[in-house]
Order: sequence, then structure tokens, then C-alpha cells
Amino acid sequence: MFEAVETLVAEYADLEATLADPAIHADQNAARKLARRYAQLRPAVTTYREWQRVGEDLVVAQELSYDDPSFRSEADELATQQQSLGEKLNLLLIPRDPLDDSDVILEIKAGEGGDESALFAGDLLRMYLRYAEQRGWKADVLEAEESDLGGYKDIAVAIKARGQVEPGEAPYARLKYEGGVHRVQRVPVTESQGRIHTSAAGVLVLPETEDVAVEIDPNDLRIDVYRSSGPGGQSVNTTDSAVRITHLPTGTVVSCQNEKSQLQNKESALRILRARLIALAEEAAAREASDARRSQVRTVDRSERIRTYNFPENRISDHRVGYKAHNLDQVLDGELEPIVQACITADQAAQMAALGEPA
Repeated sequence: MFEAVETLVAEYADLEATLADPAIHADQNAARKLARRYAQLRPAVTTYREWQRVGEDLVVAQELSYDDPSFRSEADELATQQQSLGEKLNLLLIPRDPLDDSDVILEIKAGEGGDESALFAGDLLRMYLRYAEQRGWKADVLEAEESDLGGYKDIAVAIKARGQVEPGEAPYARLKYEGGVHRVQRVPVTESQGRIHTSAAGVLVLPETEDVAVEIDPNDLRIDVYRSSGPGGQSVNTTDSAVRITHLPTGTVVSCQNEKSQLQNKESALRILRARLIALAEEAAAREASDARRSQVRTVDRSERIRTYNFPENRISDHRVGYKAHNLDQVLDGELEPIVQACITADQAAQMAALGEPA
């Protein structure tokens, strides 16, 4: 059982020896990749070693119980512990999403519902910023188009982890399940009759990573500059600082005008463009992948309604995993983890089923 883990144990030992060599740290990028892989393997290797140790203790306890019945309860406890460790190891051996260690660019776009949708987009932004703050991540607004009544028609935020994080704890690993259409049901501030309206906002979660090779040929870009039209400080609306970049092969268009500097806006636009191209490449790969991969929660069509926020009932419902709770106010204040964990659990169960293992 778990024979495949021996290969990971050997790789883990090799990485440990390599990282102990000062020479490897002369190349910081190479050292960082090795350290990340080492961190990825650690949970599986340490769990496997613990599973082995408990198994050895179990054999001894079972042998002793033949002569001394007092060891039977200890043997039963060790058997239960080993089973629990085995279940944990099965989860750790699920093939990992290679992008799970990535930071993200989160885009929120107002949809049907006009000003109310833009206000809801602002609520979603606040929810994600609070969640990022709780997890110790750094968030920077790259581009924002505000609506007349507040909220946002469109906003892009870069969310980055601080330092090295444990596997499964990076921004993309937690937030990738947020991509899709979020629907809100409430009485809009513009509604004088007190009627409940339904509107929606779309969320895109784009991985921002250097580990995926996406070449952007400057010859494939059309770059236009124009005068910023949104609110801003002195000179923002009086110089041609806004930048629009069109990636000609894919037709992807990114505009940025938040910064006073044309160069800064160009850099932000290129960051968003690269993240979108990575997402397009991943979607193309997913379409060619196995049924098991397509069944994962994260590959859900972004046009699909994934969640409903019902204000009158203080209820939040995730339609993919059947999650429901009456703590919408807390969720919008950043208490998003139970929903994220429900999505992760459903994703793991789907993958275990695809691999022919019990969930």
C-alpha cells in the first residue's frame, strides 16, 4: 500500500540534500522552485512516515495482545489512527493543480442590474479584501472603473501571499473556486417601493505566476494611449496616461488608467494581460484533458451562476456543492473560509471518485 510514495520520499531526500548545498542558492530562482517543490512534498512524506510508524506500533501491540489482553485497546486505537492517516495520505496524493501555488489577479465585473450590480460588485470586493486580510495576503488595486452611485463597473485586484506558504494555502488554491456569476437578491437603494430585485456580478480568478511559460511577442500587441476619464489626482485627467493593450492573436483587450504614469498603467495592463493569457492556456488544456479533470469544481463554466446572496433571509447558497448558511452578513465581512473549504472538499471527492478511491 502507498508504494508510489516511496518515489516521493526519495525525491524529498534528494531535494533536502540539494537545498543544503550553499551553491544552489547562487541562483535564487532555481532555489525558490526547489524550495517550493520541497514544501509541496513535505505533508505527504511526513504523513507517510507517521503512517508507517503507527503501523509498526500496531503490529507490536497486536502481538502483545495475544498474551496480555490489556494491549487490545491500544491496538484498536492504533488501528483507528493508522486508518485516519491513510485517509489523509490518500487526499495528499491527489494530483495537485500546478497553479495552486500562484498568486492571483481577481477581476469583478458588474453584470445585469445596472447600478445595483455595481454596488454588489463593491460588496464582493470588500468581502475578498477582508478575506485576504484575514489570511495575511497583500492586495493592490490594478484598475478600477467606479459607477455613479458607488461600487464598481469593473475592478482588478492583485492578491499576493507574503513569503513562502504551505501547499494549498496560496491565493489561487483558495480563490480559484470563486470564478463565475454571483447573484444577489435584495432591495436596491434605488428602489422606492421596497421590492426585491435580482442582479449579478461576474468574478474572474486569474493565476499570476512565473512558472507557466506564456510568451508575449511585442509584435502581437497594439498599444493605444488616451486621456483618463475617471476620478484621480492632479494630472490624471489632463495627460494621455491611460493605456489600452490589445493582444491581436486572441483579441484580448486590457485597459488601465488608475495610475498617473503611462508606464505604470502599461505595467499593470501587461500583468492583467499575462494572467488572462495563462487562464486561456489552462482552459484550452482542460478541454483536452480527461473527464476527471473536467469534473473538478474549478473548471466550471465562468458563465454559470455559482452562488446566490439573499439579503432578506441573510442566506448564502453555493449551487455547485449544495452549501447553505444564514450568515450572509458575516460572509460579506470576510468569513468566506467555510464556503471555500466546502468547494475544496467537493473537488477532492470528485477527484478521489475519478481515481477509483473512496472519498
